[in-house]
Amino acid sequence: MSSLDALFDRLQQSAFRRQFKLGLKEQAYVRDKGLRLVMQHAGEIVANRLAAALPARDGKQTPFRGHPVFIAQHATACCCRGCLAEWHGIAQGSALTAEQQAYIVRVLARWLEQAAGNLPPLAETVIRPAARPKPRRNTDKHLGQLPIVFTDEAE
Repeated sequence: MSSLDALFDRLQQSAFRRQFKLGLKEQAYVRDKGLRLVMQHAGEIVANRLAAALPARDGKQTPFRGHPVFIAQHATACCCRGCLAEWHGIAQGSALTAEQQAYIVRVLARWLEQAAGNLPPLAETVIRPAARPKPRRNTDKHLGQLPIVFTDEAE
Protein backbone atom coordinates (compact mmCIF):
# COMPACT_ATOMS: atom_id res chain seq x y z
CA MET A 1 0.00 0.00 0.00
CA SER A 2 1.42 3.40 -0.97
CA SER A 3 1.64 6.20 1.53
CA LEU A 4 -1.15 8.02 -0.34
CA ASP A 5 -3.39 4.96 -0.01
CA ALA A 6 -2.80 4.92 3.73
CA LEU A 7 -3.44 8.67 3.94
CA PHE A 8 -6.72 8.41 2.02
CA ASP A 9 -7.80 5.49 4.22
CA ARG A 10 -7.20 7.67 7.30
CA LEU A 11 -9.01 10.63 5.71
CA GLN A 12 -12.03 8.41 5.11
CA GLN A 13 -12.18 7.74 8.85
CA SER A 14 -12.75 11.45 9.52
CA ALA A 15 -16.40 12.50 9.27
CA PHE A 16 -15.27 16.10 8.76
CA ARG A 17 -12.93 15.29 5.84
CA ARG A 18 -15.40 12.85 4.29
CA GLN A 19 -18.15 15.49 4.00
CA PHE A 20 -16.43 17.52 1.29
CA LYS A 21 -17.78 17.10 -2.24
CA LEU A 22 -17.54 19.25 -5.33
CA GLY A 23 -20.58 21.49 -5.71
CA LEU A 24 -22.28 22.12 -9.05
CA LYS A 25 -20.20 25.24 -9.74
CA GLU A 26 -16.95 23.46 -8.95
CA GLN A 27 -17.99 20.45 -11.07
CA ALA A 28 -18.70 22.76 -13.99
CA TYR A 29 -15.35 24.48 -13.45
CA VAL A 30 -13.46 21.16 -13.60
CA ARG A 31 -15.37 20.14 -16.73
CA ASP A 32 -14.88 23.50 -18.46
CA LYS A 33 -11.25 24.16 -17.56
CA GLY A 34 -9.98 20.61 -17.38
CA LEU A 35 -8.05 18.88 -14.63
CA ARG A 36 -4.67 19.94 -16.01
CA LEU A 37 -5.44 23.66 -15.56
CA VAL A 38 -7.04 23.06 -12.16
CA MET A 39 -3.82 21.33 -11.06
CA GLN A 40 -1.78 24.32 -12.25
CA HIS A 41 -3.99 26.43 -10.02
CA ALA A 42 -3.35 23.98 -7.19
CA GLY A 43 0.40 24.50 -7.50
CA GLU A 44 -0.06 28.27 -7.43
CA ILE A 45 -2.43 28.14 -4.45
CA VAL A 46 -0.05 25.94 -2.46
CA ALA A 47 2.90 28.20 -3.29
CA ASN A 48 1.03 31.42 -2.48
CA ARG A 49 -1.03 30.37 0.54
CA LEU A 50 0.86 27.56 2.30
CA ALA A 51 4.55 27.64 1.38
CA ALA A 52 5.65 30.46 3.69
CA ALA A 53 7.05 29.56 7.09
CA LEU A 54 4.29 31.61 8.73
CA PRO A 55 1.45 32.02 6.19
CA ALA A 56 -0.83 35.00 6.55
CA ARG A 57 -4.04 34.13 8.40
CA ASP A 58 -2.87 30.54 8.89
CA GLY A 59 -5.84 28.36 9.70
CA LYS A 60 -8.23 30.76 7.95
CA GLN A 61 -6.59 31.25 4.57
CA THR A 62 -8.50 28.55 2.68
CA PRO A 63 -12.14 29.27 1.78
CA PHE A 64 -14.66 26.44 1.91
CA ARG A 65 -15.97 27.09 -1.61
CA GLY A 66 -15.24 29.00 -4.79
CA HIS A 67 -12.61 26.77 -6.41
CA PRO A 68 -12.27 22.98 -6.63
CA VAL A 69 -8.78 23.17 -5.12
CA PHE A 70 -10.12 24.83 -1.95
CA ILE A 71 -12.54 21.96 -1.41
CA ALA A 72 -9.80 19.43 -2.12
CA GLN A 73 -7.55 21.16 0.41
CA HIS A 74 -10.13 20.72 3.17
CA ALA A 75 -10.96 17.16 2.13
CA THR A 76 -7.28 16.15 2.24
CA ALA A 77 -6.19 18.22 5.26
CA CYS A 78 -3.94 20.42 3.10
CA CYS A 79 -5.77 23.61 4.07
CA CYS A 80 -3.39 25.09 6.65
CA ARG A 81 -0.05 24.43 8.24
CA GLY A 82 -1.69 22.95 11.35
CA CYS A 83 -3.52 20.32 9.31
CA LEU A 84 -0.38 19.64 7.28
CA ALA A 85 1.51 18.98 10.52
CA GLU A 86 -1.21 16.78 12.01
CA TRP A 87 -2.14 14.72 8.95
CA HIS A 88 0.97 14.79 6.77
CA GLY A 89 3.83 15.24 9.23
CA ILE A 90 5.00 18.49 7.60
CA ALA A 91 6.34 20.65 10.43
CA GLN A 92 5.09 24.17 11.00
CA GLY A 93 7.41 27.15 11.25
CA SER A 94 9.61 26.54 8.22
CA ALA A 95 8.96 27.25 4.56
CA LEU A 96 7.77 24.33 2.45
CA THR A 97 10.38 22.79 0.19
CA ALA A 98 9.71 22.19 -3.48
CA GLU A 99 9.34 18.47 -2.69
CA GLN A 100 6.76 19.14 0.02
CA GLN A 101 4.80 21.42 -2.31
CA ALA A 102 4.88 18.76 -5.04
CA TYR A 103 3.64 16.16 -2.51
CA ILE A 104 0.71 18.41 -1.51
CA VAL A 105 -0.19 18.95 -5.17
CA ARG A 106 -0.09 15.14 -5.72
CA VAL A 107 -2.46 14.65 -2.78
CA LEU A 108 -4.83 17.31 -4.14
CA ALA A 109 -4.60 15.81 -7.64
CA ARG A 110 -5.54 12.36 -6.39
CA TRP A 111 -8.60 13.69 -4.56
CA LEU A 112 -9.67 15.83 -7.52
CA GLU A 113 -9.21 12.92 -9.94
CA GLN A 114 -11.42 10.75 -7.72
CA ALA A 115 -13.99 13.53 -7.34
CA ALA A 116 -13.96 14.27 -11.09
CA GLY A 117 -14.29 10.56 -11.83
CA ASN A 118 -17.47 10.49 -9.75
CA LEU A 119 -19.06 13.38 -11.64
CA PRO A 120 -22.15 12.50 -13.61
CA PRO A 121 -21.85 12.98 -17.37
CA LEU A 122 -23.11 16.32 -18.64
CA ALA A 123 -26.34 14.82 -19.99
CA GLU A 124 -27.17 13.41 -16.56
CA THR A 125 -26.45 16.58 -14.64
CA VAL A 126 -29.58 17.89 -13.01
CA ILE A 127 -30.41 21.23 -14.53
CA ARG A 128 -33.13 23.07 -12.73
CA PRO A 129 -35.38 25.20 -14.87
CA ALA A 130 -35.40 28.88 -14.15
CA ALA A 131 -38.04 29.90 -11.67
CA ARG A 132 -41.15 31.24 -13.30
CA PRO A 133 -41.79 34.85 -12.52
CA LYS A 134 -44.84 35.39 -10.36
CA PRO A 135 -47.70 36.99 -12.24
CA ARG A 136 -47.98 40.62 -11.38
CA ARG A 137 -51.12 42.64 -11.16
CA ASN A 138 -51.59 45.13 -13.89
CA THR A 139 -51.39 48.36 -11.90
CA ASP A 140 -50.35 51.92 -12.47
CA LYS A 141 -48.56 53.91 -9.77
CA HIS A 142 -50.36 57.12 -10.58
CA LEU A 143 -53.70 55.37 -10.00
CA GLY A 144 -52.75 54.44 -6.45
CA GLN A 145 -52.30 50.70 -7.04
CA LEU A 146 -55.80 50.25 -8.43
CA PRO A 147 -56.11 47.52 -11.02
CA ILE A 148 -56.61 48.66 -14.55
CA VAL A 149 -59.96 47.49 -15.82
CA PHE A 150 -60.28 47.20 -19.57
CA THR A 151 -63.57 48.15 -21.18
CA ASP A 152 -64.34 44.68 -22.53
CA GLU A 153 -63.90 43.19 -19.01
CA ALA A 154 -66.32 45.65 -17.37
CA GLU A 155 -69.37 44.38 -19.21
